[in-house]
Amino acid sequence: MTPAGNAPRARPPGGRTPSGDASGARGAGAATAVREAVMGGAAGAADTAALAGIARDALVHDVAEAADLVARLAEPPADRRWTALVTRDLDGAVFASLSGRDPRVGHVDLLAVRPAAQGAGLGRALLVAAEDWLRDRGAAEIRLAGNPPCYAWPGVDVRYTPAACLAESLGYRRYHVAWNMTADLTDDPSAGPSAEADLAALADQGITVHAAAPGDRAAVRAFVAEQWHDGWAWEAERATGCHYAARDGEILGFAAWGTRPAWFGPMGTAPAARGLGVGRVLARRCLAEQRAAGLASAQIGWAGPLGFYARAFGAYAERVFWLYRRDLTPEGTAAGTDPGKGPRTDPTDPTDPTDPTDPTTDPGRDPRATDPRTGLRRGRRP
Repeated sequence: MTPAGNAPRARPPGGRTPSGDASGARGAGAATAVREAVMGGAAGAADTAALAGIARDALVHDVAEAADLVARLAEPPADRRWTALVTRDLDGAVFASLSGRDPRVGHVDLLAVRPAAQGAGLGRALLVAAEDWLRDRGAAEIRLAGNPPCYAWPGVDVRYTPAACLAESLGYRRYHVAWNMTADLTDDPSAGPSAEADLAALADQGITVHAAAPGDRAAVRAFVAEQWHDGWAWEAERATGCHYAARDGEILGFAAWGTRPAWFGPMGTAPAARGLGVGRVLARRCLAEQRAAGLASAQIGWAGPLGFYARAFGAYAERVFWLYRRDLTPEGTAAGTDPGKGPRTDPTDPTDPTDPTDPTTDPGRDPRATDPRTGLRRGRRP
């Protein structure tokens, strides 16, 4: 979710607003027409260009990546149910989607309003329209949080304060905090005595490290899907760079980068190979490639515990995200979905970082949790 630019207003009581016209009580007073964008082909060229332009104008902390974010959200996994809604004058847009694991959960993937149009209630109208679109398709809860495996950010970047104000004015509640870490790529991460020693230690154990050529991607995808889930497999297959470790023909671990232009991840090591240093070597290989591609730093997206990346690469937490959610049922406080009533316990939904039934997470840890001994991710990346 990104800046909407609206001053917070108290949410008046009232019923639904039709998804095709987000005007009225919840839509900020002035009539604001919202329609579904046309995507793809000659017919959708104007809307596609407008979406990229809106993002570039509104995402003041992400200008360089804005158009790529829109392109990414417009090409999600084939089975995703999603939409892009735009205002009449193409001054604002919102991407919304349903969770692939739990269709009762809807997501706002991106919300942006051009600075010149902010303050007129467009962000509120777009968010209301997204709520209605999701509700009409069976969503009982809406989250301002990343919908894996194709998402913009974990949640609302705290620097985009108007978006947080808008969410809270509409009754959304914060239920988790996530962060990205930044790794400085001034020096080559794969060079130096420590990196050489780690690589030699793997060789002593019969473990080799390889760049995943196009012909290797299917095998890496199968490994990732078997060990973790299809979300990570989808990302690994589409990543700009991917490396894997193997012994006697068996893949033991992988690491990828470039599913977002400057992002590192996902990465993981099979349980039987943890503690051998596989993850550290694979991560260094990816970061070195990012440096060779001209990046001065890499974003470790939706990072887990800080220690591994801080020790191994001097990475530091830089971007903080608030995750919000709100019940969409008529009652507004349905059991198990009201953020004020504690964590959900749905073991099928990897996007809920407070799920106590998921052995890879606990209420105080991020879903991309790592093994505290090895620094290797144990869990699922939302």
